[in-house]
Amino acid sequence: MERIQGLIFLIRGEKVMLDRDLAALYGVTTGNLNKAVKRNQDRFPLDFMFQLNAEEENLIFQIGISRGHGGRRHNSSAFTEQGVAMLSSVLRSKRAVQVNVAIMRAFVSLRRLLATNEALARKFAELERRLEGHDQAIKSLFDAIRELMAPPVKPKREIGFHAIGKEAAADVQTLSKRKRIEKNSRAF
Repeated sequence: MERIQGLIFLIRGEKVMLDRDLAALYGVTTGNLNKAVKRNQDRFPLDFMFQLNAEEENLIFQIGISRGHGGRRHNSSAFTEQGVAMLSSVLRSKRAVQVNVAIMRAFVSLRRLLATNEALARKFAELERRLEGHDQAIKSLFDAIRELMAPPVKPKREIGFHAIGKEAAADVQTLSKRKRIEKNSRAF
């Protein structure tokens, strides 16, 4: 099953298997597989099977230029999960049926794995959102601690005299008289 999962690619947003890999699994040549598909083209609409373009082909393989005989002369065909299921009706051998069952199980296993990963990704995104708010709160907390740790700022000593108003001067005189009276009363 893991071997089959390694042969499933994500192309054009679809999970697909390539004709050459399917042919190897079914025990037929790629040419014979493609001939069977061509004889039954009505069973393979574009959402079941499509041809890779040169760019997609290069992303998957390191392709050399075919010289003379041998090598691929056409781009690979990519079969979606439904296309692989349809292949079992085109290739009617016992091996084809067994391989098809294994491939379907691999697709289902990948779908479950992707669903688990999506749920995990959602939880991770939610955790990130929560931590964004905590980051600001933690920063504020550290700023407050730094302020408390900083030595207190002593006010600068002022030089000179301050002129005070008549009311303030009267309050100062009253306060001075009280202090003198208290000082004298302690002396006795």
